[in-house]
Amino acid sequence: MSNSSSAAKAPLLPHRNWDEQFRALYHSSAEWFADHWAQIAVAIAIATVIAAILIWARSLGPRLASRSRSGKGWPAVFGRAIQRTGNLFIALLAAKLVLGYADAPRPVAGTINFLFTIVAVFQAASWAREVIIGAIERHTHSDNYSGEALMSAMGVIRVLVSFAVFAIALIVVLDNLGVNVTGLVAGLGVGGIAIGLAAQGIFADLFAALAIIFDRPFRRGDSISYDTSSGTVEEIGLKSTRVRGNDGEQRIISNRKLLDKEILNLSKRDYRRSKFVLRLAYETPVEKLERFPALVKQVIEECGLVYIRCGFIQFSPYNLDFEIDFDSESADYAAFFEARHKVGIALLRMCEEQGITIPYPTQSSVALAPDGQRIMPYPDPAQGAAAPSAG
Repeated sequence: MSNSSSAAKAPLLPHRNWDEQFRALYHSSAEWFADHWAQIAVAIAIATVIAAILIWARSLGPRLASRSRSGKGWPAVFGRAIQRTGNLFIALLAAKLVLGYADAPRPVAGTINFLFTIVAVFQAASWAREVIIGAIERHTHSDNYSGEALMSAMGVIRVLVSFAVFAIALIVVLDNLGVNVTGLVAGLGVGGIAIGLAAQGIFADLFAALAIIFDRPFRRGDSISYDTSSGTVEEIGLKSTRVRGNDGEQRIISNRKLLDKEILNLSKRDYRRSKFVLRLAYETPVEKLERFPALVKQVIEECGLVYIRCGFIQFSPYNLDFEIDFDSESADYAAFFEARHKVGIALLRMCEEQGITIPYPTQSSVALAPDGQRIMPYPDPAQGAAAPSAG
């Protein structure tokens, strides 16, 4: 078991003096060319054909990418990845495919395998980087973003993805070359933890920005409300989000703090609801009170809004309270504001036409005598006018 394990970790090239390795490679190559020149010629011809096919396949990348109208679809992603195929990788792949036919000696085969391993790993990293970044761009692509999300974040995303992918590729290459990468991996882990702790505030806002881009709780141009503030989103940055308040002021809040709050996206609503509480006088006849919801419904529908409900809710000390709910079919606030004003005026006009009184808030003061009788502040009409005094 230990022998197989050590063989798996053995380097592709033996640990000998570099001069000896080059001499062995030179002599074995010279003998190989002298004894197998015909096979080598056929292998070179086959490798040339394979390389030509691979180069032609790489030329399909731009055609595949052009099939996506937006430039962000999967055909474009894989097309750009195919375009990243390097000439060195194509040459070494073709050589490796014909290596067995040419009956190459061990030093030559080891050298080709050594070079192919390095190039193939970094080529795979290049493909992976392009596919990952393309998938992110595809996920974030939207006409409503107007490109600001990608402009704000794609630079940092490219750096992070490139660093992660090529760091993994470097570790894989070193491991295949027989280098003990345990210490390197541990060092990278400790360094990453130290950097993360030192800049945890910056990274928290950065990942919050990425969460906003990917999860899309709101976009630029949306009207949002959080805590006691509301406004229109002007810019989503890597550190903070800028919101233009309804009074014209600009509010700047960090992305992490913003996502910790309950956010109301007012632009996502399908309608706007308004509620009136109309207070009627106690003197209003019961028949009119019974017909009042039907009258309200007629008024709201004539104003072009959606009637929801109207009904008696409570006995106030001085009024009978009716609650009125209605919806605007548009989420536009300006149109809703005008419609609500129109409904309010129409309700007042309806109450005036039906003889329904909306009383003013009034207060009456009564003076009482020691015996509990009211003290009239004016002459009692029952006693008549006082007789004029005799002259």
